[in-house]
Amino acid sequence: MSILDQIIAQVQEMPEHLQWRVLDFTHSLTNREISGTPGQTLLGVAGLIPVEDLQLIADAIQEDCSQIDINEW
Repeated sequence: MSILDQIIAQVQEMPEHLQWRVLDFTHSLTNREISGTPGQTLLGVAGLIPVEDLQLIADAIQEDCSQIDINEW
């Protein structure tokens, strides 16, 4: 049974008000604009940051992100 057939079977068992919610959900998925940079484009910058700098960045993230300042907010 295909995915589409399974979806149809599930939706057919739902009351109409839930079918409308499924329809609204599918509209929200299909009407989204894709944004960002394609991965293929990003491959051109791969390897440009020196390994030492990447380690410094990783260390800073690990150190700063593992601490919570409860008075910050």
